[in-house]
Amino acid sequence: MNGETNQPEQSTDEDQIHEALDAHWQASAAGDTNAEHDIYDDNAICDYPQSGERILGRSNLQALRSHHPGKPSGFKVRRILGKGDLWITEYTIDYQGRSAFTVSIMEFQNGKVVHETQYFADPFEAPAWRSQWVQLIG
Repeated sequence: MNGETNQPEQSTDEDQIHEALDAHWQASAAGDTNAEHDIYDDNAICDYPQSGERILGRSNLQALRSHHPGKPSGFKVRRILGKGDLWITEYTIDYQGRSAFTVSIMEFQNGKVVHETQYFADPFEAPAWRSQWVQLIG
């Protein structure tokens, strides 16, 4: 240690994962499917629990996403949280005028995603009866 940082040595790996996630989400937003899938291990698994689907392998995941009929018109990362080999990203994707609130849970090994689970949720109107206890967020 050179005395210039108080961060534990593990943070270097975490910094690299965070940088890889930033690059992944930027490539996703730009529609760059090659760069978007650099983060995945060749044998990565991606689960979509809501539809009961599992995608096996980076090549299948990239092919599936490359053939999506509607390209995103908006993409906004709300936050990225993680430690060690487990990272969570909350973001919104806009497809054909509709937003999907999305949570991605990624498990890393050797700097690559080996398992991802994604959840997609439609927005809904806040009921008026709870207005006295809540603050609306954007």
